[in-house]
Amino acid sequence: MAAQPPDESSSEFEQPTSEARERLLFTPPIDIHECEDGLVLYADLPGVSVETLELEVQDNKLTLFGRITPSLPDEALVLHQEYREGDFVRSFILSDEVDYNRITANMSNGVLKVTLPKAPRTEPRRIAVNAD
Repeated sequence: MAAQPPDESSSEFEQPTSEARERLLFTPPIDIHECEDGLVLYADLPGVSVETLELEVQDNKLTLFGRITPSLPDEALVLHQEYREGDFVRSFILSDEVDYNRITANMSNGVLKVTLPKAPRTEPRRIAVNAD
């Protein structure tokens, strides 16, 4: 079997310059559960803190953005790397059954929990029709 030339992108001992470092985008794994009161969403966001997490609801779309901050000093020489810094981004279209004003979120040990409560249903009402 012939030896393959090393893949330049996977060299463990080359340190990229700060200009060459690009932010990676990750899609976090998500679990969504339905319960009596609404939906509960869990997102795995390792390395993201409450300070580097943004949640936004706009036009029936829930967007989460989490930034992983570097944990190594700039002068560190990386010998092997399996965990990369980057950003987590994920969006969801929400139904009209979600009460956007009561959405809550908690972060614990790298797991984000978003509670999406059901909007209260309006009771049907009879409308009286008046004659001219």
